[in-house]
Amino acid sequence: MRKLILQMQMSVDGFVGSDEDRRWQLWEWGDDSAWDEELKQDFNAVFATVDTILLSRKMAEEGYLAHWGNAAKKYPKDRFYAFARRIVEAEKVVASNRLGASRWERTRVVSGDLPREVDALKQGEGGDIAVFGGAGFASALIAAGLVDEFQLFINPAVLGSGRRIFHQGGFARLKLLGSKSYACGMVVSRYAPAQ
Repeated sequence: MRKLILQMQMSVDGFVGSDEDRRWQLWEWGDDSAWDEELKQDFNAVFATVDTILLSRKMAEEGYLAHWGNAAKKYPKDRFYAFARRIVEAEKVVASNRLGASRWERTRVVSGDLPREVDALKQGEGGDIAVFGGAGFASALIAAGLVDEFQLFINPAVLGSGRRIFHQGGFARLKLLGSKSYACGMVVSRYAPAQ
């Protein structure tokens, strides 16, 4: 069975977004990245196993697909963008009850029962499924017990308030799969739900 991997940047105090307009992530969409070379290399290694990307409607409409399509053009001149090339090549699935059809290349829209749709993806052929979306989308997947692996990119920042992803499902015990710190200050921790 394929794994559903939720990747999320968050602050040290567990927030994934701020209500205030302040730069806190070491890397946001764009070319300005404070990630060190080892982190960039490891990030690309994760994408080597991914062949499907599950997106929230909001993430798709905010320009995720267009942005990474443009970024992929920088590869192979800039080796960091190997993952962007993988995003372009991967099957994309947008979860939405509002969209009737996809307007993006290599992308389809699914609607209705999110757990049923995700289970169908996981039962299919292929590599791992990466999930990208905002706090609400991530929270819904977590609350439904659909996430097989959490990859949490802990930024060296304390926000004090904002949006969280672990607030709907109640108590859950996680098993640490690995954790690694990087010279730029990022700590990447990988967890799976404890059985």
